[in-house]
Amino acid sequence: MLINTDVLIPMTDANQNFSKVVRLVDEQGAVVILKNNKPRYAVISFSEYDGFLEYQKSMNDQTAD
Repeated sequence: MLINTDVLIPMTDANQNFSKVVRLVDEQGAVVILKNNKPRYAVISFSEYDGFLEYQKSMNDQTAD
């Protein structure tokens, strides 16, 4: 998986400046928060999250058939 290094934010920075995280999500679509220099969390917009849930539901519906 390729991750844009412009959207990697250390946990400490995210805690101290969450508005920066939100701004980057608005600009880039997602932010990856690092804990101990390893990707740990992804922050996405609600519309992206909603789309993911719809996709997941459709995949579950297909496998249930």
